Amino acid sequence: MTFVTPGAVRVATLVLAGLLVVSSGAFALGPSPGDQLRPVPFDRTLSTGMTYVDVNRAETENFHIPRAEVYFSQYRFVVGYYGVETAAGELAAPETTTSFGDPLAVFVSDFSTVSPVLTAGGYLTTERGRAVGWTRAADASFVVGSDARAPSRPIAVPFGDRADAATFAAEYGGRVVDWETLQRTAENPLDRRRARFEARVVDGNAWADGVAADGRALLDRPTAVVVGEDAPTLAAAIEQAPPNTTVRLPPGTYAATNLTIGKPLTLVGAGNETVVRGDGTDSVLELRHPRVAVSSLRIEGVGPNGTQRRPHGNLTQADWSQVVQFAYGQGDAGVVMHRANGSVVHDVTIDTPASGVIVRSSDRAAVVDSRIRGSDDPREGFMGVVLMQSRALVHGSTFVGGRDAVYTHRADGFVVRDNHMRGERYGVHFMYTSRGLVANNTIRDTRAGIIIMTRPVENVVVGNDVRDSGYGVIPVGGDSYYARNVLADNDHGISVSGHRSVYEGNVIADNGVGVRASTLFPTNWVVGNDIVDNDQQIETGRGPLRTWSRGDEGNYWGPLPIPDADGDGVLDRPYRPTGPVDGALRDQPAAWTVSRAPSAVALRAAGTDVSGLRSAGVVDRSPRASPATPDQLANATREAGA
Repeated sequence: MTFVTPGAVRVATLVLAGLLVVSSGAFALGPSPGDQLRPVPFDRTLSTGMTYVDVNRAETENFHIPRAEVYFSQYRFVVGYYGVETAAGELAAPETTTSFGDPLAVFVSDFSTVSPVLTAGGYLTTERGRAVGWTRAADASFVVGSDARAPSRPIAVPFGDRADAATFAAEYGGRVVDWETLQRTAENPLDRRRARFEARVVDGNAWADGVAADGRALLDRPTAVVVGEDAPTLAAAIEQAPPNTTVRLPPGTYAATNLTIGKPLTLVGAGNETVVRGDGTDSVLELRHPRVAVSSLRIEGVGPNGTQRRPHGNLTQADWSQVVQFAYGQGDAGVVMHRANGSVVHDVTIDTPASGVIVRSSDRAAVVDSRIRGSDDPREGFMGVVLMQSRALVHGSTFVGGRDAVYTHRADGFVVRDNHMRGERYGVHFMYTSRGLVANNTIRDTRAGIIIMTRPVENVVVGNDVRDSGYGVIPVGGDSYYARNVLADNDHGISVSGHRSVYEGNVIADNGVGVRASTLFPTNWVVGNDIVDNDQQIETGRGPLRTWSRGDEGNYWGPLPIPDADGDGVLDRPYRPTGPVDGALRDQPAAWTVSRAPSAVALRAAGTDVSGLRSAGVVDRSPRASPATPDQLANATREAGA
């Protein structure tokens, strides 16, 4: 047993008392300066809201997304919002005030200062290209439900003059509301979001089940041609077979380089004994018609070209999407699907130095129960599956090596589930993709298991198991759901970033750093997670105090020497894992004695409740006395110790 001397306690108490005095002078706020505040150039704000695609297109195509700027009493930066309804929802949420303090001033774009018109696509432009001015939100009128939109969603349009708002609504539809009404209708409480996200899990899996069933139905087409019996070559068999029939390949090796299937046809082999081999210069099979199936064979001899192809001519900044499409969607692959809606690659093994399967503009396409092996060095390989502008399914497949197991580009609504991934740079890599479902995948030995980039929205990442990687999950974006994942034995478990997302029911154990709190906008809901036995539980950057609890819902931080006197399952005081005292409670017995000193209690109360005394870090106001997911945690730690 380690004893703490009375002298040590007195010294620690004096230090903490001094900190309380210094803090109360250094961070005290004066009278509200709200009446004197003015809008700032938007590029000087810390901006959030909307996806990167929306913002980039608005800038390059010269249309407007209404904006808002907010000064908060307990936040040193001006927060900028793309989308005034985003700002209204944020300001209506109680966790925003908890994290940032009261809004001192709120400004919104004033389209009364210009002559707004809508393009055929519903995008806001101005007749003379003048800059849009600002008005206080409380004085503005907002047109909601009109034809105005950003690329990803409808938008509210603010006006400083109500008559101008009424004129706009008369021409483009919608109704006129005030700021208070907009806040009330835009608010999206997190408990309601939880139900919405869980419904999306159910709906996404139901959609995936339907896609998989449609793909399996293609395997039951009648056999029309057997290669070697009814036709001399695979190419001849494909040419000869009537639509909606099967071409069967007995065991053997069949030559095919950039061989195109341009009608609804099923190609079936005899498992690994059937090899379709390219000459190493190009893609092997191209599916260029809806409802094509390739099943039960091995593909070899894929060309080496992963990223070298580029579009011809001089590209402008507006062609950014074309650049990505060529760089990531036009390389060599074992199978290329192009405008092949409802097609399926089933039970296929692909050895490739480039991509395994490229899916371009092919909705309800699927890669199912297949095996894709890429380069041993991720820097030399490419993607297992590329989903390019396709709502598609990747299910039950195994990926080993290569750059990314699954890469998405504007593949909104895709589903990647029940796969095994090992040895890639990234397991699942989102780019410009929203409303995806990544569920129940097992990922090992990657630089990052799941990485979400370019500020997408409404993604759902549930039930995945990521270990032995640099990062478990790196999410960037908003309004998304990260639940029931196991992130163990990684350098970093998960980042809490983006805004207004839900992180719950995750096991984050035995990592170098458990959670990295990287967002400057602490509007995320982090509850019901088991965050235990990480070398460093929490790593924080700049920003205000993050509150990771809601009501009586908090997180489990491992066994702590804090009592639960009433037995309600919640420890008797808040826990601050990033604090100098609480952060040492797990490992330093003296910290428990110091934490009970009167000055430490006062400093804790001030640091979590008093305006102006909050500093960067994390506090859990309702820490759990026992694990939130005991079975999941036991399984995770059991495997870690094996």
